[in-house]
Amino acid sequence: MTRLSMATVATLLLTITSIGCSSTPDTVLPASTSQPLVVFLVRHGEKSDRGKDPQLSVAGRERAVILANILRNAKIEYIHSSDYIRTRETAAPTAAGYGLEVELYDPRDLPALVEILRKLGSRHLVVGHSTTTPSMVELLGGEPNSAINEDEFDRLYIVTIGRDGAASSVMINYGEPYHTGQS
Repeated sequence: MTRLSMATVATLLLTITSIGCSSTPDTVLPASTSQPLVVFLVRHGEKSDRGKDPQLSVAGRERAVILANILRNAKIEYIHSSDYIRTRETAAPTAAGYGLEVELYDPRDLPALVEILRKLGSRHLVVGHSTTTPSMVELLGGEPNSAINEDEFDRLYIVTIGRDGAASSVMINYGEPYHTGQS
């Protein structure tokens, strides 16, 4: 998986959503699906505190708006979020931009969400957590890269699954970059 700069995001989004896929298939999409399944996956934005269900911080709200701007031409038809304030707030600007309702999913049952995505086809945004987002990428047939650190919020995964079930994925970074503290 490759990390790319914001300068390549627009080209990448156009390319990844219009090309075929390259890995081995695990499930063929329904015949009624004329386009590939494209799933954009992110972890929620920065939290206001370390409480059980905090809202987004100012930086997290800014990141949610940046995400909505990046995805404004992605033709998203469904938006999914776990039922936490921070994930719903991350999804909200994109949902508002498309006039869509945010559909809630159970982060403890990711295979059920994958089944829904595959059944519906089309283009989806899934907002999750540091543990669920890489797991979803992997369940969809993509490459999750490394684990997401507790203070890392800038990953945007794009998994494309062709009609033949073959999956490809890419990870880009958006908004304020995560710094590992390494030089």
